[in-house]
Amino acid sequence: MDIKEVLYELGVRDDTLTAEEKAQLDRDGYLPLAGILSPEQVAKFGARLDELSAIEGDKAGLEVHQEVGTDRLADLINKDPMFEICFTHPRVVAAMHHVLGDEIKLSSLNSRTSLPGQGLQDVHADWAKAVEPGDYYACNSIWLLDDFTEQNGATRVVPGSHRSGKMPRDVQPNPKQPFEGEVKLLAPAGTVVIFNCHTWHGGTLNSSPNRRRAMHCCFIRRDQPQQLDQRKYIRPETYERLSEVERYILDV
Repeated sequence: MDIKEVLYELGVRDDTLTAEEKAQLDRDGYLPLAGILSPEQVAKFGARLDELSAIEGDKAGLEVHQEVGTDRLADLINKDPMFEICFTHPRVVAAMHHVLGDEIKLSSLNSRTSLPGQGLQDVHADWAKAVEPGDYYACNSIWLLDDFTEQNGATRVVPGSHRSGKMPRDVQPNPKQPFEGEVKLLAPAGTVVIFNCHTWHGGTLNSSPNRRRAMHCCFIRRDQPQQLDQRKYIRPETYERLSEVERYILDV
């Protein structure tokens, strides 16, 4: 199986993303896709993440990362078939393919819940160093399970920063402070925001009384190591349920 077969089987076509959407992703480094999840799916996803957090307790997220002020989960592929949509939805895969080219695979599928009064991050890129424009290594997606608002810790991004050839600290000594031109990703639950991992971004402070929940589904170039080694972590029962297309995407 190759990427052409994978894209065809998933329903990805040349017009799965419009020309305007591709241009926005190229220009700004991020693209909101409205209505990817229905309200019913949003509710089910949120309930399942809550269950997993309760089950895993203080070990939640250890496979990848834990963060003070947040509830994190990792390795979601092994934890419920409902999450498979995150790495197979044709609009999302089309965006990943547009940014990264033919040689793509999943890097990780995690969740991050910003707790009230918490969640402020440094503005950062999800890559260790700056790259030349167009030479991108990874692309992420944020799956909104709550509305992202001005008050509840919505992610901020610096449009076009993926094309700057710089890292955030090159232009701002204190990356928690505002950046020139930054915008918050304000959108309703069910939206998926694609963002080039080289685009500067970070969670803002959740000043609301409620949690702010999201999942992160990241793709990477096929010649790069995954954030979570899917071959190492894949459970036999998970492997058996996955289709050939899904196994290709996970590189297992």
